Amino acid sequence: MEPSNPLLSLSTIIHQHCLRLGAEFSARVSDTTRFLAGNLPPPRRPRLAPSPPFASVSQPKQTANTANLSSEHVAKALAGTAVYTVSNSDNEFVLISDPNGAKSIGLLCFRQEDAEAFLAQVRLRRRELRSQAKVVPITLDQVYMLKVEGIAFRFLPDPVQIKNALELKSADVRSGFDGVPVFQSDHLVVKKKSKRYCPVYFQKEDIEKELSKVSRASRGPGLSRHIMVGSLEDVLKKMEINEKNSGWEDLIFIPPGKSHSQHIQEITK
Repeated sequence: MEPSNPLLSLSTIIHQHCLRLGAEFSARVSDTTRFLAGNLPPPRRPRLAPSPPFASVSQPKQTANTANLSSEHVAKALAGTAVYTVSNSDNEFVLISDPNGAKSIGLLCFRQEDAEAFLAQVRLRRRELRSQAKVVPITLDQVYMLKVEGIAFRFLPDPVQIKNALELKSADVRSGFDGVPVFQSDHLVVKKKSKRYCPVYFQKEDIEKELSKVSRASRGPGLSRHIMVGSLEDVLKKMEINEKNSGWEDLIFIPPGKSHSQHIQEITK
């Protein structure tokens, strides 16, 4: 069953300004990134730079008639992956203020346990929501279409995947990682029913498992040589500005814990 949409109507979104709460969670993201970066081993000696993130889909093909990818196409590529947020009894988002207090944003957590921590802070800070607030799932395709409508969100990534992304970066890991890590490999591009699919994963463990199926000889640390890392935010921006037949329309985001074959089968039924 797909997660329900925690919005009954865009026009009824409540603007509950919790400036301190927003600042605390923003600080938590920064502190987590700094902690992970600061506790990783020193960077290795310089080596040949790998291909740019998602280089396999960044080479546009010249066509007579081109048009940018539609919002609906980008949203469809995100279908099936759930994130978690906090809503009130009317299924309206509980919004927080950004660190500058300039606007209200929705906080979306990739781990349910982080959303539960957010819920605890909401109940602590907002007495009127103590018995009404709850954690609800929402799919990324729903989130994306709300973003298109002008609703602002901030993601809280899985800190384990931030650590994994930092370890894969060829740059100095102490510079941190900006955004939600996503992972891709040229070795996992597949074709089904005359359509090309380029799987993008939210968990490094999932893509390693897939690579081990492709080549049993690639077990262990060597797998990292086949994995490229980027941020969800950057990939979505590139999908939005690139044209059809550029390769970016082949991207499909694989929900955590699923194989690309399982997910593709589900969405092509």
